[in-house]
Amino acid sequence: MLEEEAHVRYDEEKLAELVLYVAQKIRGDRTAGATKLNKYLYFADFSAVRKLGHPITGAEYQRLPHGPAPRRLPPVRDRLVRDGEARRERRPDALGYVHDDLIPQRQPRTELFAAEELEVVDEVIETLRDMSATQVSELSHREAGWQLVEEGETIPYELAFVLAPDQAGTTPAIRSEGERLLSEYADRLS
Repeated sequence: MLEEEAHVRYDEEKLAELVLYVAQKIRGDRTAGATKLNKYLYFADFSAVRKLGHPITGAEYQRLPHGPAPRRLPPVRDRLVRDGEARRERRPDALGYVHDDLIPQRQPRTELFAAEELEVVDEVIETLRDMSATQVSELSHREAGWQLVEEGETIPYELAFVLAPDQAGTTPAIRSEGERLLSEYADRLS
């Protein structure tokens, strides 16, 4: 169960800094781009829920055709670019796909994050680094959050515990909450 579930708050500054942090870490990844950035952010926040009991940014994620994405990412990204803190670069790859890279123009403010939050982010990056954007997208489609909501709907953080019990240090409370949520969303399983 989420720590202080009712008190999960969105922190736009943390989202902006996490965007810069991830973009900096994946700078040399030729398979990276906007799709993969969305997934890094999603997996970081939802992995933090499983491991730490709370999301890192509190961002609201929505179901999109290629997987989950933070609703506020476009305005956050645009602000970073407008303020000169990042720039966008379109880059074709060898297969003809065009990647939309975000290039940080300054260091992220990592002091906004707890050490264990950055550990979760680094673990997610390391796990997904060698996957293509398509593979990461497909992986996100196996998440309960993507499967159990409709296009454009918000993915509840509580779904981090559903269909992924091996990723959480399961306790009777987590199992019970997972079972409750599974029964609540069971009619949406495909």
